[in-house]
Amino acid sequence: MVKLENKLKPNKKKIGILGGTFDPAHKGHLEISKQAKKRFGLKNIVWAITKQNPFKNQSKSNLRSRMQFAKKVIGKHNYIKVKFYEEKIKSNKTIDLIKHLTQQKQNEIYFIMGADNLINFHKWYKWKSIIKRCNILVFDRQGYKTKSLKSVTFNSTSNKNLTFINFNKVNISSSQLRKF
Repeated sequence: MVKLENKLKPNKKKIGILGGTFDPAHKGHLEISKQAKKRFGLKNIVWAITKQNPFKNQSKSNLRSRMQFAKKVIGKHNYIKVKFYEEKIKSNKTIDLIKHLTQQKQNEIYFIMGADNLINFHKWYKWKSIIKRCNILVFDRQGYKTKSLKSVTFNSTSNKNLTFINFNKVNISSSQLRKF
């Protein structure tokens, strides 16, 4: 694990956010959630399911069935919650979700993503604000390490809030599963 500066904030509730379409949810999502909890002492992890990722094609399954399946994948790991925030916050933007979750000052947010997402993170709406407002945990994915470590985001930030995590990867993706 490349350990970058990590300032602990006393009396803060550490919340992990793993966002996406979860089309479908799979053991890779579960494994990085478990690793994030263990390595960073997260209290809870939220799988924030979106209706539609702006960088991907239309989801094959409807929101309700994706949420139900995600709950099955989580199983007995009750520290993981499946949530849909878009109607409540009137937005599907990550920055708006983070603003909503940090309204409670005791929350410290850890935004969890795969290395493939870091490559184009600089194209996300208000990406620099996301980095300023939370800790970013980037989990290595097979075939993406070199590109993600050369990404605009990784090389244009001070990296004080960004941690790249090497771990035994689960070689699976939602797009691979949809092919079956």
